[in-house]
Amino acid sequence: MIQIFEGAQWANGLPILDGMYRDRKKIFVDLLGWDVPVVGGRYEIDSYDGDKAVYLIATDDGCIHQGSMRLLSTEGAHLLADRFASLCECDAPRGEQVREITRLCLPQRLGAPGRLRVRNRLISAMVDHALGSGITMLTGVVTAAFREEVLAMGWRAAPLGPARRIDGAFLGAFRIEICAGTPALLASNGIYVPGAITPDAAARAA
Repeated sequence: MIQIFEGAQWANGLPILDGMYRDRKKIFVDLLGWDVPVVGGRYEIDSYDGDKAVYLIATDDGCIHQGSMRLLSTEGAHLLADRFASLCECDAPRGEQVREITRLCLPQRLGAPGRLRVRNRLISAMVDHALGSGITMLTGVVTAAFREEVLAMGWRAAPLGPARRIDGAFLGAFRIEICAGTPALLASNGIYVPGAITPDAAARAA
């Protein structure tokens, strides 16, 4: 199941968020070697994990973290505008209906098939959340190789500029247009999963 949380609630000790921050540390710090803050030696939490962040979190039946992503408002501080503006040929997209995708976390313990399955469910939940919230555009920064995957998923997506090497990584920015036809476009490539968000989670995020 996939649940949605608004705001940085990690300090409240919610087990689901606790597991997400722990897995983010394992992926982004231990595996990928990112130079990002670590809280208490266990949690990867940065300055963007604030009250306006939205988290989509996939769990198993025991509420164990299986994967997650974070959506940031683009009306305030966000990564593309603050740290990766050079990846955009024009100004980074901003606005009330634009969100930035960050911190896609898929634990290694799931194996490749499991990570793909969870990734598709998270993408489906993200699209459903966007459609239900009036969000019409998503942006993000990923490796140049993963950007090619994102652009090939079937939805209306485009690069925001040429890929560049930043701090040793070859990165690219992208935008995705969200509309009523997006689920069908993703479904044609076997990605969209209807009903990915649990009903109580959708109500809590409304």
